This record gives sequence, C-alpha cells and structure tokens, in this order.
Amino acid sequence: MNVGESMKVALRGLTANKLRSSLTMLGIVIGVGAVIALLSVGEGAQAEITGQIQSIGSNLIFVFSGTFEKPGGAGHRPVVKRTNPLTMEDAEALSALDGCCPSILAVAPEVQTGAEITFGSQSVYLTVSGTTPEYEYVRNFYPVIGEFFTDSDVDTLARVVVIGYSVAEKLFEDLDPIDQTVRINRIPFRVVAVLEEKGGGAFGGGPGDSIAIIPITTAQVRLLGTKATSTTRGRRVEVINVSAVDEDSVEAAMDEIAMVLRERHGIQFEDDDFTIASQKDILSMLDEITNVLTIFLGAIAAISLLVGGIGIMNIMLVSVTERTREIGIRKAVGARRSDILLQFLIEAVVLSVLGGIIGIGLGAGVSAIVNSLGAFTTRITVGAVSLAVGFSIVVGLFFGIYPATRASRLSPIDALRYE
Repeated sequence: MNVGESMKVALRGLTANKLRSSLTMLGIVIGVGAVIALLSVGEGAQAEITGQIQSIGSNLIFVFSGTFEKPGGAGHRPVVKRTNPLTMEDAEALSALDGCCPSILAVAPEVQTGAEITFGSQSVYLTVSGTTPEYEYVRNFYPVIGEFFTDSDVDTLARVVVIGYSVAEKLFEDLDPIDQTVRINRIPFRVVAVLEEKGGGAFGGGPGDSIAIIPITTAQVRLLGTKATSTTRGRRVEVINVSAVDEDSVEAAMDEIAMVLRERHGIQFEDDDFTIASQKDILSMLDEITNVLTIFLGAIAAISLLVGGIGIMNIMLVSVTERTREIGIRKAVGARRSDILLQFLIEAVVLSVLGGIIGIGLGAGVSAIVNSLGAFTTRITVGAVSLAVGFSIVVGLFFGIYPATRASRLSPIDALRYE
C-alpha cells in the first residue's frame, strides 16, 4: 500500500468518528493558539519597550548615585550601596562649557517625586520631574505647543510646569492648556507647554505622555522640602542625564564622567560611589528580561501542547483497541506491518496538523483582541508560527508512534478472534 492509499484509509478512520477526532484535536488547538498568542504578546512587549527606550535618543547616558552590590549569601537580591550623593555641583562640573568633557553635549540634573496634579474637577497622579531647560534636548522632550521653561525660571524658583500629552488631554480636554493654572500637591503652577505625543499606551502612554516637568529648584524647595537659599550648592539630585555629542562618543563621554566624578568625590583607589549607564546598556538589560519573559510564556504554552499530545496518544490507543478486528482483516488480506504503522501515524499527524492550523487562527484571534483593546501592538512572527506548528507535528509523531507500533504488531489471527 502506498502513502496515498494509507492517507485515504487514515482519513476515513478519522471521519468515521468526527466528534472524537475533534475533541482529540482540541488540546493541540489550545496549545498552538496559546503559544502563538503568548509569544506575540511577548514580542509586542519587547518591541514596545525597545521603541520607548530608543525614542529618547541613542546618545543618552544616565548617572545614578550609589552602586549595585551583590550580597555573599545565595538567593539574596543585589542592594544599592550609597556613599556620596550626586549634587548640583556634580552636574555643573560635567558641563561641556569649560572644556573638561569634550564628548558631552548637554547635562540635565533631575529629581523626581510622585504628586497629584489637578485642574477643576479633574486630577491625575503622576511623576513630577524637576530639572533644567537642557532636559528638553537631552531627553528629546519637545513641546507641541508653548515653550519649555528657561534658566531664569530655575533661578527664580518659578511655579511653571510642562505637561505631557496625555495629561493635557485628561485635564483640559478641548480647552487650551497654555497659561492655565493647575495645582501640584495643592500648589498652583502655570502651564507653559505641552509635550508632543510619544505614544505607546501599554506603559502609561509612553515616556513623556504622563509626566509633569518643573524647574529643579522649584521641585527641591516646593515639593521636596529642601531649605530655600540663594544658592543651589549642596542640593542633591537623583540622576544626572547626559547627552553625548553623538552615538560614537558615548563610551568616551562615560569615561569623562567617571574621571570628573571620581575627582570630585575624592576617589583614588576605591570603587566608584556612582553608576553610569548608557541607553544601550539599559536597552540590552531590558532585552534580556523580555527575552526571558517571552521564553517563559512560550514554555508555559508548550505544556498545553504536551497535554494535547497525551490526549492524541490516549485516543489512538482506544482507536487501536476498537479497530483490532479491522486490523486483523487488513493483515489477512495482505496488509504489511509497515502499512498499519503508516496508517496510524498519518492519523496522529493529521490530527496534529489540523489542530495546528486551527490553533493558528485561534492565536491570531486572541492577538487581534489584545490589539483592539489598545494595550499595545502584538507581533505574530513567522518564527512563532513555525515553532508552534512544528512542535505540534513533532508531538503528533511522538505520541502517535506507540499506538501505531502496537497496532502494527497485532497478530492477524488474534485480531480476527478479538470481540
């Protein structure tokens, strides 16, 4: 018997018990659908995060206070070891104006705090960043209407605020936000600009859409309770944002930052008391995290494929038992052992392939539903589809071999006597 005839016999066997065949495929359908849906969510999340990080520029460097230290005991989380804090003077020393750091284009120190911003009956709880005017260029946060605050606003502790696009939509709807007065933790601020929309609704509207930016001196004194003086000397900052001249100058800029801060903090042979991270470093770290997450999601979904394979094996074993007499008759009229083996293997593979095809549709449907909810754009890749369908075929073959082998080994005489 050739492969074509074996295919016809196998399909007749499957269609003779449509309900049982459908239920057998169900595990594969759910497994393939889950693999495709979860991998598409993982890929979409990875693309979303990557896009958001890249949107802030490829030449951005972050300087944080403290270093990460790994405890000696197993299973303990890394802790932040802090010694000297970063200050406004540290940020000023990194400025390219005095020529000490030729690879640095601009510097913007930053402090952050959570706060409630209200206008009329509308309110939003968000992150308020206190910084300098250079923040606009360092972080690519450009206003779509209005103008960023100035150095004069920083010097005079002006109560002015630049708000993100989604904040403006929430608070003002169709009203022009410029020169409107909002309250940040009940303190009045005048809106001077609205940032352009960054997009990426899955994570709070993207970087810059759900944020309020005020002069750093105003944030330190009005929101963080720093004592008001005529100078900013000694005032702490949480992070120093640094923009290198270009992408090729990032490594040189990081070396210059380390040299200046080690000198300022009196570090000679000791370890740094600060951490320098480039946008590339952060992107690489996030890629590793999302890759692990995607693999983890895929592995969870693959378990349902294994369960579906076990279901195929169970049903095929039942089918062998029910069709023992049929197998005996086929062997009696000349069917070889390989013909019986091929027939039952084809049945198992057909169930897996059909289940895989239907599962592709199910996974695509779930992915489309996630897209329609506006969380983020999922990505169904050829690799994910190939992996899911290929794995389902392998599962069908693996779990179909034993029932098929058992059927092929039946003695024709014993099979004919079977009742």
